[in-house]
Amino acid sequence: MAFPHIHIILVRPQHPGNIGATARAMKNMGLSQLTLVAPRTFPAEEAIARAAGADDILANTRVVASVREAVADCPLVVATSARPRTIAWPCLTPKEAASALWVGAQTVPVALLFGAERTGLTNDEIDFAQALVQIPVDPVFPSLNLAAAVQILCYEIRLSAEAGRPPGGEGLTAHKPAPQEALNQLIDHLERVLIHIGFLDRSNPRKLMRRLIRLFRRAAPDANEILILRGMLSAIERPYPPKE
Repeated sequence: MAFPHIHIILVRPQHPGNIGATARAMKNMGLSQLTLVAPRTFPAEEAIARAAGADDILANTRVVASVREAVADCPLVVATSARPRTIAWPCLTPKEAASALWVGAQTVPVALLFGAERTGLTNDEIDFAQALVQIPVDPVFPSLNLAAAVQILCYEIRLSAEAGRPPGGEGLTAHKPAPQEALNQLIDHLERVLIHIGFLDRSNPRKLMRRLIRLFRRAAPDANEILILRGMLSAIERPYPPKE
């Protein structure tokens, strides 16, 4: 059983051993698509040693500079978070997240984001996701190793696949969201227009763009809808024709 459309993305991993252990955890569960965003050290002998036979995953690992680049082709992104965020965001259990990812992967590429070992994901990085997933841990000792977190969620993905949840039963259905980068370009365009018309004050944004980003990620517009929205924004940017 393989999962070629499910991407595991490690953002700013600090320790090459955790990269190797992640590759091993993925291979245990049949996943193979690993992406690293700005790793401190890679490739590295320690990563190969900790992979313990999952060298093929390391050999095919993609390395990119930003989360935006990493998820450009993924309409569905779930981000891991160990703490609540100021702005409410859909929060899934590991089982719910795994089910949504497996169902979504039947039709489009999907991604699961993990943050740096000490700091996790920033709010700007989470802005690329449609939902968060939190692994329940004992509050007395909530620290969870990066590779262990990957193992738990990859295990849940495999359980979802083995349970045979029918594609379209939950998560993404016949609706096919636009690629992530098309949505990112819409958001960039929207921010530019809001500044242009004076609705967004860059010196005092008050989380306006973050709320709008999450609105559009939740809505998951398709390619035609994005074209319509960008056409509207372009019309707003142009001066109105003089009245006759």
